[in-house]
Amino acid sequence: MAKNFLTYNMEVNGLWQEVKFSEAAVEEIFMPFLHELTDLKMTMDRKVIAYLVAPPGAGKSTLAKFLEQLSRERSKEVEPIRALGIDGYHFTAAYMNVKKIERDGEEILMRDIKGAPETFDVDLLVEKIREARQEGTNWNIYDRKIHDVLPDYWSVEDDIILLEGNYLLLKEKGWTNVRVLADYSVFIDAEPNFLRERLINRKVMGGKSREEAERFFDFSDSKNIERVLKNSAQADETWKLLSDGDFVRQ
Repeated sequence: MAKNFLTYNMEVNGLWQEVKFSEAAVEEIFMPFLHELTDLKMTMDRKVIAYLVAPPGAGKSTLAKFLEQLSRERSKEVEPIRALGIDGYHFTAAYMNVKKIERDGEEILMRDIKGAPETFDVDLLVEKIREARQEGTNWNIYDRKIHDVLPDYWSVEDDIILLEGNYLLLKEKGWTNVRVLADYSVFIDAEPNFLRERLINRKVMGGKSREEAERFFDFSDSKNIERVLKNSAQADETWKLLSDGDFVRQ
């Protein structure tokens, strides 16, 4: 049976783009998830922190922004949510340009594996999530034009916050302190080979040669994908990303 895809125009990371989600995913997966967060808010009678976790290349930023947009379009049915990313909690470029880290038995600059779990200021992220759950906070963002962190960019006072990131459920030192702060979580599962092509194509579209993109994937992205898929804690829900960009609940 042919799927009925719905098309949406959205701004993601400062760029307008056309995205598609199937009607079945919207009505059978996304809306029940938003209802769950609404019910949690009413039951807990406080701010709710939810996580959307996925390996690199799975489109979590786009999906998170879509869920925010959907919650506002359906505000008569569900509470509006605020989607936030954790990329603003990378260490600064100045720090990563001089800080060395060990990878595969040799010392390299942290900037060479930017995006890996070690390149995040996890303690600051924990502090900010706790603030957001209580009285609200100012949230860091990552500016892709200057390739650096902009601190305290957004004021966050929302009642339901959806944090998207690769490592929010990671069972590793430091990240376990992040994991326990979630009131609800969703994990996006995906085939590594599918993610490989998406990430390489993304780098090529950004100006790198195919060879450069493949080399970076093998050195950095592939390891991050493996860590997320193999070492993330169980989420409350798991959605599978299919090769056509659609989602099914596992």
